[in-house]
Amino acid sequence: MAASTLQVVHYPESVLRKKALPIVEITPYVREVAARMIALMFEEEGVGLAAPQVGLSWRLFVAYVPPTDGRSTAPVDEEGNPLLPDASERPQVFINPVLSNHAGPLEKFNEGCLSLPEIRGHVQRPPDVTVKALDLEGRPFEMRATGLLSRCFQHEVDHLDGVLIIDKMMQIDRLKNRLKIRNLER
Repeated sequence: MAASTLQVVHYPESVLRKKALPIVEITPYVREVAARMIALMFEEEGVGLAAPQVGLSWRLFVAYVPPTDGRSTAPVDEEGNPLLPDASERPQVFINPVLSNHAGPLEKFNEGCLSLPEIRGHVQRPPDVTVKALDLEGRPFEMRATGLLSRCFQHEVDHLDGVLIIDKMMQIDRLKNRLKIRNLER
């Protein structure tokens, strides 16, 4: 499938419930897919998008949370040196991401999802997380995130594990969204 034809898929598409597979080689096609995902993320007015959301069972996501929305600093390499100048000012690609250092008491926040249109609910997550991943050149980097960026990373990694916000939202929100979820399932 040409990367340019990828679109956001909606629940209950089966790829959204599968654990995504690691990317073993960063090819030109992987780069094309990442570029298309960034374009789709902006078109849909999202802050993140995972490969399963475009129908690909890959461990890859893209993210962009504007600096004014409580994001972290730019990614650093293993020695702590900035990996990309001004990386926090542009969308980023995370290949084979791994989260660690979940810190702080769980915080409740109203989340939405591009694959679950018109469904929102409160999800509890740690406010602080670290992600380790590869960039589009295959270079490892690490990034600590707080605020909305931390939440975005956790939300997108959930997608890579086949987990959706409807699995994590508070019971009252599941009840409020019951009809909308059923309509998507039809």
